[in-house]
Amino acid sequence: MAGAPGDVESPGLAQRLATAALAVPGVSGLHSGVFGEVATYLPGERVSGVSLDDDAGAIHIVVDVSHDLHGVAAQVRDAAEEIAARPITVTIADISVGTPAEEGETE
Repeated sequence: MAGAPGDVESPGLAQRLATAALAVPGVSGLHSGVFGEVATYLPGERVSGVSLDDDAGAIHIVVDVSHDLHGVAAQVRDAAEEIAARPITVTIADISVGTPAEEGETE
């Protein structure tokens, strides 16, 4: 039985948070932690990089180094808190670099 939107038990909440985080420019992925400890486990599904409880949540992201790291984290936090209606801690767990084609380009 799914809870109301915003409840930890709501099957779609963790996925909506993951989708919102990935939609922020500069986020290249979600990070589940060294041992996969940052995840939400649902019946038949695991949402890596998003952890929720009744009062708060956490999202661990991978950010492209060419973006403002703090700015990207703040955008993810703002979007996630609006969706989840609770405080969300955003951790930059890793950084990524552009694709090889992007690395060879000059400005």
